[in-house]
Amino acid sequence: MPKVTYALPDGTTHTLDVPCGQSVMDGSVRNNLPGIVAECGGSCSCATCHVFVDEGGACFDEPTDEERDLLEYAEGARPDSRLSCQLILSDACEHVRVTVPDTNG
Repeated sequence: MPKVTYALPDGTTHTLDVPCGQSVMDGSVRNNLPGIVAECGGSCSCATCHVFVDEGGACFDEPTDEERDLLEYAEGARPDSRLSCQLILSDACEHVRVTVPDTNG
């Protein structure tokens, strides 16, 4: 099962097992971690699940045009920015590390 490490805005880190087929956002929300607000519930329409992909990002599909458009307006967006609702875990994702910026929501 893939492991996702979440580096949170308060400086803490949490490493969780997140099943294949779920998103990085799902792992955070289902475990009540702060920082990923996910106002739209994962439908790629709000950017309140913005994260920086620190490690393991090669296992994810490239961002869609819709995701790229939303990231243009995300506060603090960088080249390693992604929407965590679009980061679907698979067997190729052994370990992923993301940083949750202090700007979501």
